Amino acid sequence: MSQPAVSATPSAQAVAPPTQADLLDYVRRVAADAEAIASLPLDPEGRTWVRLEGPGGSEAWLIGWPPGTGTGWHDHAESIGAFLTAAGELKENSLAARLPADGWQTLELSEGVDRVRQLPTGKGRAFGQHHVHEVLNESAENHAISVHAYYPPLPQIRRYSRSGPILRLEHVERPEDWQ
Repeated sequence: MSQPAVSATPSAQAVAPPTQADLLDYVRRVAADAEAIASLPLDPEGRTWVRLEGPGGSEAWLIGWPPGTGTGWHDHAESIGAFLTAAGELKENSLAARLPADGWQTLELSEGVDRVRQLPTGKGRAFGQHHVHEVLNESAENHAISVHAYYPPLPQIRRYSRSGPILRLEHVERPEDWQ
């Protein structure tokens, strides 16, 4: 006696999480959307932002930067990310050093760990976990607009102060602090 044919239903394919390259491609596409960029309300006093739907469950933001504003030193914990300047020009100061994830308050940085990138319109970058940086709009007159994406969605942001080679952990923000 033969067995009845069993109909196999295709199983749902596991979707791979987005990579740094995927996130950079996404922020490039959003930055090229002139209508999306023009829709961001700009405030002369402080940064403005709109949350976007990023690829593969990532968190994404469109951010407006008034002249002379910046983020201060911070990281994005275990998230990878990418950002790109859609209008104006931003500057990124970053550290080319992997910091301990937890268990410290103050570190003395080695010489040669500082990196500086000018990011005019259309330029951006991707970064890995625990990337420590600050982003600045140094223009005295012009707003800048940027697009950012992170995966997994930001579990926290650690904020630092910096005095010469000394980096100090100041506080930790959770998603409820900025959403």
